Amino acid sequence: MPASILVVDDDESIRELLRLHLSAAGYEVQVAADAIAAGYLVLRSPPDLIISDVNMPHMDGFEFVAALKADKTLPQIPVIFLTSVEEGDYRGKSLGAVGYLTKPVRADHLLTLVAKHVSGGTHPIG
Repeated sequence: MPASILVVDDDESIRELLRLHLSAAGYEVQVAADAIAAGYLVLRSPPDLIISDVNMPHMDGFEFVAALKADKTLPQIPVIFLTSVEEGDYRGKSLGAVGYLTKPVRADHLLTLVAKHVSGGTHPIG
């Protein structure tokens, strides 16, 4: 069974690009335009991995992940933060981030980092 990945980004082109790369690698992918929509998806069916933009309207990626971690009914879900700069490294690590991807995202970096934290895709680690 393929691993499920939730991509959260307010930029539609980034969401679609990541969805295409991850789907082509064999993952089951859901996308959300903001943390509110993503929260509903997580509560309905927790994914195996979350890739979240840091800068989003309403609630940023750090606030989103902090809210998820505060909900003890949810499993611990690995998170990769997506950002245009190396911002908030300390804050992300304190939330248990397993990695960072910088924009523009390179497909090989994306798939290698994802494969380190979930199984179920076809992309080899390495």
